[in-house]
Amino acid sequence: MQTVAESWLVFRLTESSALLGLSAFVGLIPVFLLAPLGGAAADRFDRRRIIIVTQSVSMTLPLILSALTLSGRVRVWHIFVLAACLGIVNAFDMPARQAFVVDMVGRDDLLNAIALNSSMVNGARIVGPAVAGLTVAAVGEGWCFLINGLSYVAVIAGLLMMRLPRSAPTLTHRSVLQHTIEGFRFIARTAPIRALLILLGIVSFAGLPYSVLMPVFAESILHAGPKGLGVLMGASGTGALAGTLALASRRGVLGLGRWVLTAAVSLGLALMLFSLSRTFWLSVVLLVPVGASMILQMAASNTLIQAMVPDALRGRVMAVYAMMLVGMAPFGSLFAGLVAEKIGAPHTLALGGAICLIAATVFGTRLPVLRAEGRQLIVAQGLSGGDPPAEVTIANPQAG
Repeated sequence: MQTVAESWLVFRLTESSALLGLSAFVGLIPVFLLAPLGGAAADRFDRRRIIIVTQSVSMTLPLILSALTLSGRVRVWHIFVLAACLGIVNAFDMPARQAFVVDMVGRDDLLNAIALNSSMVNGARIVGPAVAGLTVAAVGEGWCFLINGLSYVAVIAGLLMMRLPRSAPTLTHRSVLQHTIEGFRFIARTAPIRALLILLGIVSFAGLPYSVLMPVFAESILHAGPKGLGVLMGASGTGALAGTLALASRRGVLGLGRWVLTAAVSLGLALMLFSLSRTFWLSVVLLVPVGASMILQMAASNTLIQAMVPDALRGRVMAVYAMMLVGMAPFGSLFAGLVAEKIGAPHTLALGGAICLIAATVFGTRLPVLRAEGRQLIVAQGLSGGDPPAEVTIANPQAG
């Protein structure tokens, strides 16, 4: 609801595709810049306490935006400042939350836990945008921000009620900078994780900004208004939910690399087809595979990376995952907004789809080699059974 209402508010106040992209850029760029520090914190301190703090701040920000909007005092710069603050919070929240999954469920249930989490998120993506579209049309954007702020009460209560084994903070004599660099070095020398993160970053840059341009499609191209925007975003969420249910049906990580490749190809094709549509309901249908492909790409990559990374480096590696997933999106959003001003939103989406296809092709040519090394890393982490091969020393964070 927050995402749809905020994008609609920016477009209503400015009628500018470029400012839509800029608002997304401002809200997401802190993740790219600060996530490494968040990852180091997640590996050094109690992750649940970090999440409680970040979620508490995240609750305050939409409540402030709600007050400004409902009082009629909101300005575009208010939205930008609050979005930037939320981005700073997310830079510490996302690595801690991603690493916290294993703390809660253990490695054996990791695949199903990630799929279940994705299904919850995308179930909300189906209902939220539709409700937001109706709410914005009926009473305005401010009530969407208020509902979002109040929803954090349940989140924080759930975190406080958890009973987990107490984990001791990681003892290290290295500085935060050295601790952070160690995570980047591990990724740089681990080909399967590096390739997954690069593909994810390219897809996030070229494919994810489709949602930023949805107000333009809803208002100027499909002439459907805020209700239509809610339906379009809900269709994407429906596809994403279907994708997570398909992922949840799997019992292991075998073959997930092929899923990543297929999802990237499907996303590129679906975006290109969507860019050609000028019929509302056809556009709605085409957004279903867009949502499914995007979530399969993200969740399958998440699962594979978490299966290959050692516990001591989990927070820092997942921080880079957050940088690629969320941190690259602001550059893509800014790029999409500026390009859409020049060549139009449809051509911009078609270009993004083509970039996704090219990146998927390159990843596919390397997949056989990456699969062999990735299996060694997974065995080394004890997910596939058996003893790790002697040559797999890279899984040890102290090696090399």
